[in-house]
Amino acid sequence: MANLILVLNAGSSSIKFRAFDADSKELDLVLYGQAEGIYTMPRFTACDRHGETIHEKSWEKSAGLGHQGALEFIAEFLMSHRGDNRLVAVGHRVVHGGMDFDGPVLVSPGVIARLAKLTPLAPLHQPHNLGPIRILAETRPQLPQVACFDTAFHRGQPELAQAYALPASITEQGVRRYGFHGLSYEYIASVLPQIAPHAATGRTVVAHLGNGCSMCALDGGKSVASTMGFTAVDGLMMGTRSGNLDPGVILYLMDEMKMDARRIEDLLYRQSGLLGVSGISSDMRQLLASEEPRAQFAVDLFVYRIAREIGSLCAALRGIDALVFTAGIGERSAEIRSRVCEAASWLGLALDQDANERGGPCIGASNQTVSAWVIPTNEELMIARHTRNVIRMVRT
Repeated sequence: MANLILVLNAGSSSIKFRAFDADSKELDLVLYGQAEGIYTMPRFTACDRHGETIHEKSWEKSAGLGHQGALEFIAEFLMSHRGDNRLVAVGHRVVHGGMDFDGPVLVSPGVIARLAKLTPLAPLHQPHNLGPIRILAETRPQLPQVACFDTAFHRGQPELAQAYALPASITEQGVRRYGFHGLSYEYIASVLPQIAPHAATGRTVVAHLGNGCSMCALDGGKSVASTMGFTAVDGLMMGTRSGNLDPGVILYLMDEMKMDARRIEDLLYRQSGLLGVSGISSDMRQLLASEEPRAQFAVDLFVYRIAREIGSLCAALRGIDALVFTAGIGERSAEIRSRVCEAASWLGLALDQDANERGGPCIGASNQTVSAWVIPTNEELMIARHTRNVIRMVRT
């Protein structure tokens, strides 16, 4: 019998999951998968730890599962797969912990209520993250649940790094820089001592480059500054998100183009970034393969914005010892890594091109003062670690 910790990452129309062996020292991955299209034409896929598909199922359009049906199917599949499995806890990725939560927390009715109040701070994410938590609290009230936050890792940043130049009466309402992708950065910080000890104790910039993009300055493994701020649309240019934008642009869109809040929200979150600039795709692979001038310009702008933000984070750190690439683009695109490092060569950074093509982990030239690395992130494992630790604390 395997005791499983289930990690859930719920979106508006999908639930991604990973199941870990709770009794193994390193929390070995047992299987993973997702249920997608859960309100339209549901599809379920599960893979073993090696990536081999072990189960697939689809439903007719009229048989939309919703979050509750998808959760029930995932739970039943876990219990039936390879026999006598036991689900001992569920860990959830929750985007926003606000000012209240600086670490993982055991879910209770009071915690759910407090997290629901943070919905205005992350309206596109928080409701979907909370949906499965509420469902499991109702259908499996004895099953321990742990909420893990994308903002928590950054809560220890200096006050100066979290502040906007706004009246105190607004700041006190929670309008400040929170930072996101914290679970990814926390994982990277946890493995740096084994992979790059000097980066773990020194000044390191981590570039989380995927469909969502951000960067974080680590000093001795602690977050001291990040590119994302009040929302996850701030900072770097992303797949479909704009990143940094002059607030005056918002006023112009309202006054001159007569856009309301929802149209602007859709523009900034879903129609901008690589997709908006290129007019072709949000997929970096397609843009790098395209000969269209707008595609090339989108890639150039993507790299330029990263290089500028590296300079900003180096200023916060007062120097840099290492640069780490992670997440989908950061881990897989040798060309983007090469372009970024070339743009940041003034810092004393250069690549070993052969190592870069191999994907690292160390991709920096040996004679440079700043090292460069490729380290795959694992947010789900970080959530599983937190979940096991919280459950153990509760039981002791």
